[in-house]
This record gives sequence, structure tokens and C-alpha cells, in this order.
Amino acid sequence: MTKIPKYWNKAKKYLSKKDKTMSRLIKSYQSPSETVLTSRKDIFFSLCKSIIGQQISVSAANSVFLKFKKKCKNKINPKVVSKLTFLQLKKCGLSRQKVLGIKNLANQILDKTFNPKLISKMDDEEAINYLSNLRQIGRWSAEMILLFTYNRSNIWPIQDIGLLRAISRNYKKKYLPPENFVILLKKRFSPYCSVATWYLWRSIDPEPIQY
Repeated sequence: MTKIPKYWNKAKKYLSKKDKTMSRLIKSYQSPSETVLTSRKDIFFSLCKSIIGQQISVSAANSVFLKFKKKCKNKINPKVVSKLTFLQLKKCGLSRQKVLGIKNLANQILDKTFNPKLISKMDDEEAINYLSNLRQIGRWSAEMILLFTYNRSNIWPIQDIGLLRAISRNYKKKYLPPENFVILLKKRFSPYCSVATWYLWRSIDPEPIQY
């Protein structure tokens, strides 16, 4: 895991001045362990975890991921995964579509039809579109990768149920919150939407999120 992003402290000051609710949330989670957005800097690991976790509970996803990790002998990388058979992966608890997604990802990295190094040269929207071309990776998954793996500072994942719930609770809006209000918050929080997202998540989840 890496240290706190360089923009984090500046973002906290900026958001606190911009928004009273955000100021309150930031004060609620002051200790370093509460405020760090960490990254593994391992996009293959993160993409595999994203695919595995789709449309199942957190506990189920953790169980499947541990089996997947064990099957990879704790070495989750494209070469190892490409050598695993369809059946071996399916026995980890993965659906047919998730197995195909993970196998496809490993093969595309190996044959260089997907090159993660290009992402750092792209703006957020270009990177989201590039990642979304991968099998089993949609906009939400791409945004999670940019936020957690690349620590991009201005990700505002409006398809994320947790974020929408947190907005409704903290700003006393109905669920789902009005789209125009969500857009208003994005404008208010830019260029530090990622940090605002993190604190909103923390307000409804007792554990800091990792990806």
C-alpha cells in the first residue's frame, strides 16, 4: 500500500471551506488511519477483484477472492492466471462470465492489446472509456480503478449506491437524491471529488474502503 495521496491535505482544506457538511465529515475522521486512500498500484489485481465482486455481497466476494488467490498460489498476475483452466477458475465460485472476463484480461495484458501504462497519460474520461473496453468492466468498475489504483483526485462515481445513499443521508435528501443536486455537488467538490466521495462513504461504512 502507498502513503496518503499528495493532494489529500490540500483537498480537505478546500472541501471544508466549500461545504459545511463536508467540513463536519472531515472533522469526524481526523486520525491518519481514517483518512488514507491507499493503493496497491497493481491494476491486474484490482481488476480481478473488481470482476469477482460484481453483483454479489462483500462477504461472498471476499470468500471467492480468497479461493481465487489460493488457486493462484498467492501470485495474482497475468501469467499465472492465463495458465489456469476454465474449470479451475469456476471452482473458485466464479460465474462463466467472470471466468471469461478474468481470462480475457490476463490474455490482453500478455499480448499487449491492453496496456495499463497508457492510462497515466489519459484524462479521467479517456481512461474510463479505455478500461470500459475490457470484458466485464463497466463505467463504475473503471471509476473504482482510477480512484483506488491510480488515486485520481476528481472521481465522482454517480452509479455507486453507497455514494448516493451517503448523499441522501448527509444532505437530508430522498433516496435516490435528485440528479441536479448530485451534479451540483460535483461542481462544488471539483477538483477533489475523490476525497469527498471517500468521506461520504466513511459516513455510512464503519470500515475504511479498500479496493
